Formats: sequence, C-alpha cells, structure tokens
Amino acid sequence: MKKTAFFISILFLTFNTIHSQKKNSKPNFIIIFTDDLGYGDLGTYGNPSILTPNLDKLASEGQKWTNFYVAANVCTPSRAALLTGRLPVRIGMESDTRRVLFPNSAGGLPESETTIAELLKSASYQTAAIGKWHLGHLEPHTPLNNGFDYYYGIPYSNDMDRDEKIPYLKLLDPDYKIESKDFNVPLIRNREIIERPADQTTITKRYTEESVAFIKKNKDKPFFLYLAHSMPHIPLFSSKDFVGKSKGGKYGDVIEELDWSVGQIIKTLKEQKLDENTYVIFTSDNGPWKIFKEQGGSSGTLYGAKGTSYEGGTRVPFIIWSPKNLKPKVETKIGSTLDLLPTLGSLAGIKLSENLKTDGYDLSPVLKGQTSNPRNEMFFYHGTKLFAARLGDYKLYYYKNDPSGYPEKLEKLEKLQLFNLAIDPSETNNIIDKKPDVAAQIQEVVSKHLATVVPVKNNLDDVVKK
Repeated sequence: MKKTAFFISILFLTFNTIHSQKKNSKPNFIIIFTDDLGYGDLGTYGNPSILTPNLDKLASEGQKWTNFYVAANVCTPSRAALLTGRLPVRIGMESDTRRVLFPNSAGGLPESETTIAELLKSASYQTAAIGKWHLGHLEPHTPLNNGFDYYYGIPYSNDMDRDEKIPYLKLLDPDYKIESKDFNVPLIRNREIIERPADQTTITKRYTEESVAFIKKNKDKPFFLYLAHSMPHIPLFSSKDFVGKSKGGKYGDVIEELDWSVGQIIKTLKEQKLDENTYVIFTSDNGPWKIFKEQGGSSGTLYGAKGTSYEGGTRVPFIIWSPKNLKPKVETKIGSTLDLLPTLGSLAGIKLSENLKTDGYDLSPVLKGQTSNPRNEMFFYHGTKLFAARLGDYKLYYYKNDPSGYPEKLEKLEKLQLFNLAIDPSETNNIIDKKPDVAAQIQEVVSKHLATVVPVKNNLDDVVKK
C-alpha cells in the first residue's frame, strides 16, 4: 500500500513537473524603453560620471549592440515603429507639421496595425504596458485597444499639459525651479485617471513597483511587459533617494534611478526563478535632447541629437539579456527596434502571417551566434522625408539640419554627403568624392525602397474639435 502511494505520488509529481515545464516553456519578454536617453549616457557605453552598475552588468552578462537604431528621431513615430515593426511613414505616424501627438490630438496608432502585444497574445501571453504611451490617448488608440491586458502610466510626454503661466523656454534654464504640479499630466490605470497631476517625483519608482507586481502575478504564465519610462525626458524628476546622488547632476540622478529600476526588475526575476528564460531588452526611443544642455543627455562620440536623423539622434543603446538563451558578446552588426516584433515572435515560436507586412527582420539567429545578419540597410526619415540611408558601413545624406535638433529647419543638400560609420562614427569626414560607386549603390537601394512607400492617411495632424 505504501509502495502504491509512493508510486502515485511520484507519477503526480512527474506530471506536475512536465505540465509546469510545458506551461513555462515559452520565454518571457520585457522591453524597457527610456525617453530621450543618449548613446553616451550609460557607463557601459562610455559615460565617465553617471553610474549604471545594473545596466553595465546586464551588458556584460548579455549582449551589447553598438549599431542599433530606432526608426524615428522623436517619441511618437519611434514608439509606433517599435510596437508594429513598421516604418512610421507607412502607417501615418510621421508628419512634417505635428511631429508627435499632443493632448488635443484626435488620432493615434491605427487600430488595423498588429502590435507585439497582439502578436504575443495569440500565443496566450499576458501583456502589460507600464509608463509613457504616446500613441493616442483617445479610443481606439489606447493600450487596452492594442493588445495590452493592463495599462498603468501617462498618455503622452511629461512636459505636456503645462501650466500656461510657465513659458516653455523657462524649461531650458537649469536654475529655474520646476515642480511636478506645473504639468497637469494624468496618471491612468487601464481607462481610469487615478491621479492628476501625476506626481512625477515618484513616477519611476511607481512604474517599477507596478512592473514587479505584474511579474509576480504572472510568474506561472508567459508574459510580455512593455515598460516605457517617462524619463529622462524634460522636465527631470527623481525620487528623494536619488536627488543629488549623481556626479552627472540632475540628469545623472534620473539615469541612476532608471538603473536602480532595472536592478529591481532583475532581482524580481531571480527571486521568482524566471531569470533564465526571460529576455530583458533595454533601449531608448531616440537620442538626447541637447537643447537642454546639462539637463539633456550625451550622444557620446556620435554627431547629432534628438530631432535629427544623424547618428546621435537615431543610434541608441541596446542591451539584451537572457542567461539561458544568449551568449555574452558585443555585437557590431546593424539592428533596429523595427526588428523586435519579428524577432520576439520567432523566439516565442510564432509564425508570422503572410499578410503581416513589416520592415523588420528576425534577428534571433544573430542573437544565438550565427555570423550572417539579415539587416544590412537602414532608412532614416524626418517626418515624411527620407533624410538619409545606411547600407553596410556607409551612410548617405540627402538633407541637413541643426545637429541639436533645434530649430527644426530641414535643408536639402546641394551635394549629397557620404560617411563610413565603421571608422568615422562622428561623421566628420565626408567621402562622397572618394566613393561615388558606394553612393550610387545606396541610391539604387533607396529607389527600390521608395517605390514601396505608398501615401497613407496622416494620424498626427488631426485635432479634437472644440
């Protein structure tokens, strides 16, 4: 009788183990998306003053990519590209007049687009968007209408809904005392405003707490967490534990709190025994906002900033970590946020529909050590205009603008410019006269690309009628 009971218990445990392994076999995904963090703002990317030990460790244990791009140089179109894998110009999320969405905007991400969250939900993933959305605050453009089961965050940038008594240019003055209550930005849980104005001094901390709670709640199910921090977008706020902590000033305080947040996420994954089969991705929506000087970030060795499609405006830090699945390395191949949808889909074992047309590539073979790379080109838009294009190591420019991104005045180049980014990442040596054959090759690729771009309805310019 005892033996029978023993064997039954063994069979029960074996069944439960197999069932548990089967249930947890799909990897979890966490994308941590910062706002306006520059290529040179992290220790692992060369910052000498701002301490980012958690991200530095993540990079050393995982993969640090050095040629990784966003698909736009400002917030809204960049976020649309990450979630859909589509160039913003294809889905009406680029504009030459209103470059991002505002509190009076009527439009947003088209409901017809498939997001990473919707793709993963088709494989029974639990999904949450925590943080800044900025893809439309009216239905049907909100997170809950775009594949997310849960939402906690602010609907647009943290400098919006500003007290009209405060001139915007005052934000440029680092000595001008800005308070969180000067910005009437709402904090939303699902569809309910739970705080207005949002207390931005604790916003990074609260996003982190919500993320930790989501991970714990869904530890027995595959999940996708999109944690889109509001910071380090102006105005800068950090919690009291980080005020005055960094040698990098107020901006450094904010970055070091973001680094703390990453540490909390990793700590939670380890405590819940989820670390080995979870992919954690850290990147930024565009380059630093340099017009804010010491309140803005650093492009490191790169030329340009937010609001430009030079390297400093579109090349961003990218770290991906998953101890069980990835070998540590520094990756110099080209990658983009456009590639995240097909890559995560592949890692989750999801075959993309033939009807789902993206501008992304499945980078999972590269992540796992294959030498070839499907992405060899990158197209850089400024609004609806193709500003530049990269093929291999070379980048060809059609337009120019102020490298600080302000004022936003685009000028067509009288003569095209060409740079070899492998040896000249700062874009200081124009080699168009030395390499006309390379320029011609890029022109051919650009012509084929532009032939595929069809005009669509603009979703950024419409405003709510009063």
